Formats: sequence, C-alpha cells, structure tokens
Amino acid sequence: MKNITRIPVKFSELDPMFRVWHGNYVKYFEDGREAFGKEFPGCDYDIMMKTGITAPIYDIKVRCLAPLSMNDIAVIHTTYVFKPGARLDYKYEIYREQDGVLCCTGSTTQLFIDPNGEQLLEEPDFYLEWKKKNGL
Repeated sequence: MKNITRIPVKFSELDPMFRVWHGNYVKYFEDGREAFGKEFPGCDYDIMMKTGITAPIYDIKVRCLAPLSMNDIAVIHTTYVFKPGARLDYKYEIYREQDGVLCCTGSTTQLFIDPNGEQLLEEPDFYLEWKKKNGL
C-alpha cells in the first residue's frame, strides 16, 4: 500500500544554505503518513484519537541524498511495510518533482500505546480490522 503526496517547499523550511534543513524531512514523513491515513482510512490519527490509543515514533531513519530548495515540490512516497506485532512501519522516498531526483529516503516505526501509557503487546482492534479490509 502506497500513497503519493506533493508538498511545496516553504521558505521557513530552509537552512542558511537555502536548502531544506535536514530535520524538515522528518516533517515531510509525517505529512506523508497523514496523507496515507486519509487515502487508507481506519488506521489513521482520527481513529487513534477516538480510541485513546496512540502510536508515537519508536525508530526513525533518514538519508539525505540531494537537496530541495524553495519553491520545489517534494513528492513524498509513503509505503506501509507489514511487520508482525502492535506496530506501524513505513518507508519513504522523497523526490524533487521538477526533475524526478530522489532527495531523501527513510523509514519509521511506531509502537501502539494504550490510554494509560503502556505499550500494547497485541494489535488493537481497529488495526486488525484495517489490515483485514486491505487484504493484509
């Protein structure tokens, strides 16, 4: 399962060299996850907020390969990666739209946390339903 979303690079995201500051790629990953959740609803932030279950980042990897600059369009490819357990895993590729250059790759792992702040060992019901609905 994959979502592709486009985000214009803003001046506030640039570093002193007029390139996207490396930390903003993490924000672009978040933008990709939000767009993914809207395209494939049922395991998105809305359902988590309703159930009280959260999924904070446990692990994140970022590799910067080429720069993005102001007025570039970042094309974010967000792909769900199935791994067993009460977790969400995604991989990302961010391209510069104008020439198709791959600018950044990365991955995230999120762990499900119950309303009391404890890590879930079993997959929450909404996640099981979402996987079933999407043939996973």
